[in-house]
Amino acid sequence: MPRRPLDAWKAGLVLVALILALPVLVVFAHLFLPATDVWQHMRETVLRDYVVNSLLLMLGVGVGVLLIGIPAAWLVSLCEFPGRRLFQWALLLPLAMPAYIIAYTYTGMLDFPGPVQTQLRERFGWGYGDYWFPEIRSLGGAMVMLSLVLYPYVYLLARAAFLEQSVCVLEVSRTLGNGPWAGFMRVALPLARPAIITGLSLALMETLADYGTVAYFGIPTFTTGIFRTWFGMGDPGAAAQLAGVLMTFVFVLIVLERWSRRRARFHHTSSRYTQLPRYHLKGWRRAAALFVCILPVALGFLLPATQLTVWAVGTTDEWMNTEFLRLTWNSLSLAAIAALLAVALALFMAYGQRLRPSWTNAVAVRVAGMGYAIPGTVIAVGVMLPFAWLDNTVDGWMRASFGISTGLLLSGTLVALIFAYCVRFLAVSLQTVEAALGKIKPSMDDAARSLGMPPNRVLRHVHMPIMRGSLLTALLLVFVDVLKELPATLILRPFNFNTLAVRTFELASDERLADAASAALAIVIAGIIPVILLSRTISRSRPGHDTAA
Repeated sequence: MPRRPLDAWKAGLVLVALILALPVLVVFAHLFLPATDVWQHMRETVLRDYVVNSLLLMLGVGVGVLLIGIPAAWLVSLCEFPGRRLFQWALLLPLAMPAYIIAYTYTGMLDFPGPVQTQLRERFGWGYGDYWFPEIRSLGGAMVMLSLVLYPYVYLLARAAFLEQSVCVLEVSRTLGNGPWAGFMRVALPLARPAIITGLSLALMETLADYGTVAYFGIPTFTTGIFRTWFGMGDPGAAAQLAGVLMTFVFVLIVLERWSRRRARFHHTSSRYTQLPRYHLKGWRRAAALFVCILPVALGFLLPATQLTVWAVGTTDEWMNTEFLRLTWNSLSLAAIAALLAVALALFMAYGQRLRPSWTNAVAVRVAGMGYAIPGTVIAVGVMLPFAWLDNTVDGWMRASFGISTGLLLSGTLVALIFAYCVRFLAVSLQTVEAALGKIKPSMDDAARSLGMPPNRVLRHVHMPIMRGSLLTALLLVFVDVLKELPATLILRPFNFNTLAVRTFELASDERLADAASAALAIVIAGIIPVILLSRTISRSRPGHDTAA
């Protein structure tokens, strides 16, 4: 008798994992289909540009996030200077700024008609062609924009790694004559290398997934190619094949990241986790530390947020209307529904794995959670193809049998969009829920089951009250990720349905940057909340931490 509910959990877990993995499997399967004329044409003309630009973009962003994230993480973790505690969380603020929004903002400020070049021409009497100014709408500009908003991935994990290092290791390095720089290069950096590589891989996957920045700057990459193939050439099959090539890039990054972590293992043999002995910086070193920490915060958040606020205040009459309220309601309600579903699915899968730990369930959970590593364009293509096929099949059968047309039941509604969100962001909630469940002792399950409670009641009455804070965190993280998601929303949204992210992209594409500021600012404000939660989590991640640290 007690095995039946466990079997039901296991069967449901595997079924849910297969459904959530369907978009990725559909895209991957298109790699083995015969090449279409459109695909042949792309392979002969633009595929090389997609590959080269994507690789160069990854290289530039990779260098940028490492140069910004690692020094900042080291300084706030193991050095003492004015404002250190403020920078601990402030350095995460650019994470709330979507890449496409910062790209629009800096374009508006630095383009030829923008305030910066306008002031230069007025001050020095220059005309068009009399001076040189860096071109923001370029591959280099995209590298800078993406680096400014993606470095927090490296900073976040590097800081956590530095905080977890044993005080004995650092003290021994000092007794051997290592100063701050030598201790950083010879001891702290090698110990943190696995975490840094993980953060770098996350930043590179986000780089491959970006659409708004590269589309606005006119850079041909895989994501812009998928859109052009689908909507411009009208060939979903070729778009799926292009998405499959992009997916192989992502899988290579995942494999390299796993391989790197396996090759670089470091273990602490001491249990001394007291407050870290910080280096007290003075003179030019203190000034350099302030500069290193202030610059990314200013360029990645403060400056663009200030410009967005100025634009939003100056265009109040344009956006303060019922249309903006409708966009806000669409975005908030859509994000809330997707977040609730994603957390519910994560809770079901994580608890199912806890009930019946096996390699089958472990694989199923990992497969279901791999959507976060897949770009939104790939997920959207993988959702649209099977949903459209199912809609056409049902419609054809209903026409033949009853003479009734059912239309687009899935692919033309919010169902497809919400499903894509769940596939894309399930891993965010899954990791949070798994971590919370892991802190609950199995003896609590045994005690509840001995009182005759079935698994679903144990989850509802025992585990969920304990995990209330973690569930709220997971809900909030998915909520903000859905608000910021652009490519999947652009492809799958129903007709005459807009969100803040889509409206921002449309207005910016029409060069109405000031009008796009209100919607962009709303997204940024929503993104600040999980940033604060992340900072608090990192600060408490070190055993023996103190609140003043």
